[in-house]
Amino acid sequence: MSSSLFRTKKVEQSILDTEEPEHALKKSLTALDLTVFGVGVIIGTGIFVLTGKVAKETAGPAVSLGFVVAGIVCALAALCYAEFASTVPVAGSAYTFSYASIGELPAWIIGWDLVLEFALGTAVVAVGWSGYMRSLMDNAGLHLPDYLGGRDGATGFGFDILAAALVLVLTAILVIGMKLSARVTEVVVAIKVTVVLIVIIAGAFFINSDNYKPFIPKAETVPAGSSLKAPLIQLMFGWAPSNFGVMGIFTAASVVFFAFIGFDVVATAAEETKNPQRDMPRGILGSLFICTALYVLVSIVVTGMQHYSKLSVDAPLADAFKANGHPWYAGAISFGAVIGLTTVCMILLLGQTRVFFAMSRDGLLPRFFSIVHPRFRTPHRPTILLGVLIAVIAGFTSLSELAELVNIGTLFAFVVVAVGVVVLRRTRPDLHRAFRTPWVPFIPILSVAATLWLMLNLPAETWLRFAIWMVIGCFVYFLYGRSHSRLGRHEETTVDQVMHPPKGDDK
Repeated sequence: MSSSLFRTKKVEQSILDTEEPEHALKKSLTALDLTVFGVGVIIGTGIFVLTGKVAKETAGPAVSLGFVVAGIVCALAALCYAEFASTVPVAGSAYTFSYASIGELPAWIIGWDLVLEFALGTAVVAVGWSGYMRSLMDNAGLHLPDYLGGRDGATGFGFDILAAALVLVLTAILVIGMKLSARVTEVVVAIKVTVVLIVIIAGAFFINSDNYKPFIPKAETVPAGSSLKAPLIQLMFGWAPSNFGVMGIFTAASVVFFAFIGFDVVATAAEETKNPQRDMPRGILGSLFICTALYVLVSIVVTGMQHYSKLSVDAPLADAFKANGHPWYAGAISFGAVIGLTTVCMILLLGQTRVFFAMSRDGLLPRFFSIVHPRFRTPHRPTILLGVLIAVIAGFTSLSELAELVNIGTLFAFVVVAVGVVVLRRTRPDLHRAFRTPWVPFIPILSVAATLWLMLNLPAETWLRFAIWMVIGCFVYFLYGRSHSRLGRHEETTVDQVMHPPKGDDK
């Protein structure tokens, strides 16, 4: 039984499965498309909100260094993702990589984790988008009834019709095709980055160097607590992280990591990339570098425009311009947030459907969901199913506390991918690797250590919810996935099946 749980799927077999006519996705993406996807999903709520919160509560003007630290942690993971994505250009991201290196049960666990991560991420972002959109509508004199804008203050019940509508529209775009999705994303990302650059350039004229003093405020120790809301590291070791001071920078990195969630989604599109061996590393690393630079510049500008102790927690960029006598910038920033969150929502939904599709094609989920649309060559069945479910969740739920599950899910995937690089180097040294992670195993080990540090700084209740979801996933695997696994049943695709598919086979 132990050997069956850790059976691995050969890289060659994974690639051959992608050529089955009924499961083959259309290859239409370039390095530019992948980079745009990465920038589109990374630049979202974080750049518009987290900067003020972390500067005011944790790091002061040194929040820019917190972004640098978080960017380095992501870069370590990105190097591992780049090797896998160029070596195993198959949909599924960390799920597929784990199946090829560590085994079926770990692959299922990480796939189950990614389904939760992307689903909650999409719903949370859609709700955030709805809030910004309602604000713009209110400014234009258009007002939605309370029961259609989320929670009704009188009854406590409501349906966020804007959030649900956004998810459904994006679902339709993803069903029609990846190329259309890429074109829509490119336009939206161009608008979003332009707004961010305007903030950086315009804000630079209002910087007051006195606001940077002190750049690293005097350290304060966070009171140790026993509540499940306290970071896990406090409950385990009785050690409390610091606010401000040098350690405050690392504490800030744990918080601003939320702003980087999503670059790994680029890897889920490997199977739909024209030249994945060349373009996947460029897309993953390029998007991460661009976004880190923008985050650092924005944090430097906003803490220079207004003293960190006076920054707004909810809308730091807009309020910083208001404090300098330019309130009209607030409208432009809100517009940028609406545009930015649109692409984040689309790409998170894209990532989830590709993971679900890959698990279905392997038999760990019903094969019904792995049949692609005959015209659009997209996984329309899981896209429609998940899109409708997420639209309902986004319409009825705020998910404010569950949002942290998105963070721990991403970090867990980072650990698995880093370990997988080391394992596959030892078990399959003969594989052609278009991109090789440098200094293996030092870089993967450093990536695991840095990722675990960030995970320990998450609340204990987040770990508890994550554990419950993993237990549910194990039940699903042993009740269905293990017995229906194509690898376990030896239902491997052959070259002959690819060249001469059976007619009318829709199983």
